[in-house]
Amino acid sequence: MPSTAHSTPRSRSRSAAATRSRKVPNAVALLKADHREVEEMFEQFEKARSQSVKSRLAERICSALKVHTTIEEEIFYPAFLEQARDEDIHHEAIVEHNGAKKLIAEIESSDPSDDYFDAKVKVLSEMIKHHVKEEEQAGGMFAEAKKSKMDLDELGERLMQRKGQLAGQH
Repeated sequence: MPSTAHSTPRSRSRSAAATRSRKVPNAVALLKADHREVEEMFEQFEKARSQSVKSRLAERICSALKVHTTIEEEIFYPAFLEQARDEDIHHEAIVEHNGAKKLIAEIESSDPSDDYFDAKVKVLSEMIKHHVKEEEQAGGMFAEAKKSKMDLDELGERLMQRKGQLAGQH
């Protein structure tokens, strides 16, 4: 008699988890995707000539960065600190976030008619480029996270869920 594969609750659970983890990127992949999205918006801002387009792009940039910094600070950074125990990398990232948040607040309280609006967005872009480089470089936070015992798949799910919650608020 030929053997037939039987689906047990345990095997269904494993396959459901595998499917779920394929749909949701791991934490590092999700955060890198956010980085690419914001980089693209900064490039669009640089090319924009219309004040209304610049205003919309600056609003989108600020909103995306606020969501991104929140999910990193609430979920990813504490997990990184607990597992990788690298306070220097963690603390530098927090300080960089704080600087960016101050500039985001200034951008949000102004508009393209402000003489310094474009300069503020440009400086924010440069700050974010530096921060992204620090996180993504060899020996940076993401590389160290991959080497640690962090469950990046589970963190990716938590980050995605929180990002969804925050998206409606910004």
